[in-house]
Amino acid sequence: MGRARASHYRARRPRPHEKAPRPPSPRKIAPAEAEAIVDVLNSERFCDKAPAQIWATLLDEGTYLASVSTFYRLLRERRQVRERRRVARHLPHQKPELVATAPNEVWSWDITKLAGPHKWTWFQLYVILDVYSRYVVGWLVAPRESAALAEGLIADAIYAEGVPAGRLTIHADRGSSMTSKTVSQLLCDLGVLQSHSRPHQSNDNPYSEAQFKTLKYCPMFPQRFANLEDARAFCRAFFAYYNEQHRHSGIGLHTPADVHYGRAEIVREKRQGVLDAAYAERPERFRKPPSAPQLPGAAWINRPEEVPLVTASF
Repeated sequence: MGRARASHYRARRPRPHEKAPRPPSPRKIAPAEAEAIVDVLNSERFCDKAPAQIWATLLDEGTYLASVSTFYRLLRERRQVRERRRVARHLPHQKPELVATAPNEVWSWDITKLAGPHKWTWFQLYVILDVYSRYVVGWLVAPRESAALAEGLIADAIYAEGVPAGRLTIHADRGSSMTSKTVSQLLCDLGVLQSHSRPHQSNDNPYSEAQFKTLKYCPMFPQRFANLEDARAFCRAFFAYYNEQHRHSGIGLHTPADVHYGRAEIVREKRQGVLDAAYAERPERFRKPPSAPQLPGAAWINRPEEVPLVTASF
């Protein structure tokens, strides 16, 4: 008949009677009584006291008007309940959005702890990383965290790389050394922009965090360092390996040094030549002609809307 069986029987089923409105609660306070209670709460005697104190005072005098929760409800309905203290209101922090299309445009730096010879002893490792090439442009192992040490490390890295004023942006989290006036004044004098992560947002500084994980998951990474010189010797060997030999998946399996100093395209052409020769010799082993990984066009921290996703490298 062109009609669903459920619709047919539902139409034939008599509708239940509508429920009667719920009767008012006998415990409900009358409007006149509510206004009288509010007048007592706003009286000169009780206007500066909390509802719980008013309730207890009246109870000691042999008077019961309503419960403490009712006092609060009546005041809340009249918008008379609010925080009287001066509560600090922090403006929302802006999400950092940084894009690097070449080396020495965006650097990321952070500090991590290295376990010392005894329990509760630590060495501080400072690392400055180029976001685009993943090249470690500066590092330092010190017995303590200090803004003065960070200032010297950043200045040495900028001078060593020959970065002109107005080109570089340095990103970091909100540690005491990162937000110190010493570092901020140095970056201002050198014409370097400063960027910071949002509070409690580790994802705003992903490159430094990932580099520290690579360091500490290294098979040769010791559980503890015997002394400061031992920690420096290990880091010296590790960062030499990381910059010159580590093939990074985020930059087309090139080494950071090749990308940082513009040798990546030559290396890729050599790789492509080897793949072309292998394909010409045994084409049946491939579904399609192989292609060497390409270098991403851009790297970023919190990708802006105008940057295409296909150029991402992290």
